[in-house]
Amino acid sequence: MDALRAYRHAVRIDSGHSPAWNNLGILYENCNQSHDAVKCYLKARRGKGPVNSHLTERIHFLQDQMMSSIPNNSQSPRQLPYVEDSDVIVLQKQSNFVNHQQALTSETVSECRGGTKRYSNNKDGHYRSRVNKRLKMTCESSSGIECMKESTVVNFQDWQSSSSVDADHELPSSEDVEHKLHTLLLPTSVTSSIIEPDTKVQNRTDNLNPSEEKSSTCVDNLKTELTKNQSTRLLRSIKNRLSWTESKNTVYYKTPGLHARFLDPQVVIEKLPEPKRPSTPSINMCASEVLDTCEELIKNRGISSSLIKWELCPMVPPPEAPPIEHPKEELLPPTPSVFLESRKDAFSPKLHDFCLNHPISVIRNIATVLNLDLGLFSTKTLVEANPDHSIEVRTQLMQSSDENWDQERTKQVWRCESQRSHTTIARYAQYQASSFQESLKEEQEKLHKDSDNDSLASISYIRGKKGKKTSTFKTIKFGTNVDLSDERKWRTQLQELTKLPSFARVATSGNMLSHVGHTILGMNTVQLYMKVPGSRTPGHQENNNYCSININIGPGDCEWFAVPEPYWGVIHRLCERNNINYLHGSWWPIIEDLLAENVPVYRFLQKPGDFVWVNAGTVHWVQAVGWCNNIAWNVGPLTANQYRLAIERYEWNKIEKYKSIVPLAHLTWNLARNITVSDQKLYKLIKFCLMKTLQMCQLSIDLVKSLEKNIRWHGRGKNETAHYCGNCELEVFNILFVKEVDKKHMVHCLDCAIKDNSELEEFVILEEYTMEDLMDVYDNFILHPVRLLSCTFYKQNNHNFLKPLRNTIKLRKVTDANLLVSLG
Repeated sequence: MDALRAYRHAVRIDSGHSPAWNNLGILYENCNQSHDAVKCYLKARRGKGPVNSHLTERIHFLQDQMMSSIPNNSQSPRQLPYVEDSDVIVLQKQSNFVNHQQALTSETVSECRGGTKRYSNNKDGHYRSRVNKRLKMTCESSSGIECMKESTVVNFQDWQSSSSVDADHELPSSEDVEHKLHTLLLPTSVTSSIIEPDTKVQNRTDNLNPSEEKSSTCVDNLKTELTKNQSTRLLRSIKNRLSWTESKNTVYYKTPGLHARFLDPQVVIEKLPEPKRPSTPSINMCASEVLDTCEELIKNRGISSSLIKWELCPMVPPPEAPPIEHPKEELLPPTPSVFLESRKDAFSPKLHDFCLNHPISVIRNIATVLNLDLGLFSTKTLVEANPDHSIEVRTQLMQSSDENWDQERTKQVWRCESQRSHTTIARYAQYQASSFQESLKEEQEKLHKDSDNDSLASISYIRGKKGKKTSTFKTIKFGTNVDLSDERKWRTQLQELTKLPSFARVATSGNMLSHVGHTILGMNTVQLYMKVPGSRTPGHQENNNYCSININIGPGDCEWFAVPEPYWGVIHRLCERNNINYLHGSWWPIIEDLLAENVPVYRFLQKPGDFVWVNAGTVHWVQAVGWCNNIAWNVGPLTANQYRLAIERYEWNKIEKYKSIVPLAHLTWNLARNITVSDQKLYKLIKFCLMKTLQMCQLSIDLVKSLEKNIRWHGRGKNETAHYCGNCELEVFNILFVKEVDKKHMVHCLDCAIKDNSELEEFVILEEYTMEDLMDVYDNFILHPVRLLSCTFYKQNNHNFLKPLRNTIKLRKVTDANLLVSLG
């Protein structure tokens, strides 16, 4: 109310004062009175002075919110008067109140003078009905406070009935009168806080205003009407309640609607306690309120590093399998695939939607319709472009894709063994070519022995009667993780990939990973794989459960296996059963084990030119059938499901001591700066992440200050990578604890720093962002209303680039029947 009066006085002096109208609108909006807030914002926009650049957007948002909201009669009463009423309250409150008191006092005095006659007339109920009528009217006219309920009126009627006696009978005793007055005048909600008038109320009768003088006159007249011995205590109680003074330790609250026979009573209440600050933060709070919860947390528990934990998602064991019993024939379902026949099909929004709605999808003929020159990624072209480029090599044993034998070749296991080394593209190209020539010779020798040899395996092995392997495996080399991120070396190849639709490109505003702000090799950059038959990519989920794209360059095929994301917990338990760590280990699932656990498995061949979309969280493993190259990268669609899965894996990686190479805290703050969101689920997830990291930063700062350590400004450079703890490899956001180790400056998280030295001695504490900057980003990240086409906008140089947002964009109809969707 103080803020309301201040802002209203400001606009009264200058009706075009935009900041005052804007502040008044914020006040109403914080009190959930959108209708009044919009009125104030409109006046602020039409006024003079500086205007918030987001004011128009806020007006539209509130208007849309009011139009879409369903009226709810059970909502809490409004906290502030209407914007029109508040003007009257502030500017005319005093004059209206004095006039009301004067009229009421004169009427009440006349009633007091004729009180004895009305009491003596037992047959005439006119007085009683009049009092009850006035009492009900005043209660109904009181706004904002439910001071008198129907039960109070009934009590007053009972008291009047028992008090309507003949003149010869005695009046009620003073104790009864006072008890009834207490019951009548004081609502039950405040009786516990009332100060006893004989002990705590400071009653001052000097310097009365005119209305108070009339009040005193009424009391004197009443004193002459009642007998002296019965009225003393009653009058003292009434007169104390008519006190208009304020003391330092008491607050006087006007109780409307309780006029009855006497003047408006004053309910004197102990000074109200300050509103209790919430101890847990909420995304509905502003940044300053979130930081206030840190103060409450410290007051209740004290400052310790155990408080500073970002537990965004309640961590539970890997999920159980969905409660679905698949028939045997459904455990090997056909793979969702799309055959494209035109460029229009490739750029249809429904193609993106198709990919997002299936665990894994194959898009065939995309290279042809988009005229992609996949020859730029062939071994010959790579050698000509950068022959000395480094390549990682994995030495493996050549086996059939549905088998995985142990080192002794006695039984099938899940563990997938390989040895790591490095070479150059040119040297691996020689190995790839010689392997192909050697295989041709072997095939010619086998033609007369086995005409039915399966080209999928290209494996030579002989088994005994008991299934034991009697010959040795052939050793192969798999060229993996060839980095194509350097645009100076691979400009032609990277430019060719820009022909892909926007949802599949390496860098686009609709790709979450494009907002990280720095390079993450293999995720927001392209990697190439050079293969010979039998080359294996072991089972895994993508880093932080992001989607991935893989294109087979050819000339050979690749065989893929995939399991939907909800079944990853089953595979996790099978890994543990086989003594393999799900995240750190290398494993190749045995198909029979998965089918026995009722886990559906997709299995398909990826032909040259085929585009494979691996959806968020899908478990997959791949083996080369022939000689081929593949290119791959990750994408992060701006969807709630993708963000949720990324955060869940981010938190689970912390528990498993596994590094999340996607810095989710850093990425989330960049998303809040760069995009606007109209998907409510995605907004809540991002806002919650912002809130937790903001609270974490404040708690870290408070802990550092409690140790009397200084925090130095560090800032962030352009394209600077996110920081990780040198001990536990957790992401460290904003507050860095740096210590020199072996002549190198190593960043620590707070927990590791405290473990190293509880007083943080020898540590330099650095700050990358100011808390004011983070608070501004947090407050400015709001849910935007859904328009005709709900979209995500990328803010860059004051231009908005329209990008579709999954689940909110209205897909246009595809009238071209050439988009053929087939299964299998």
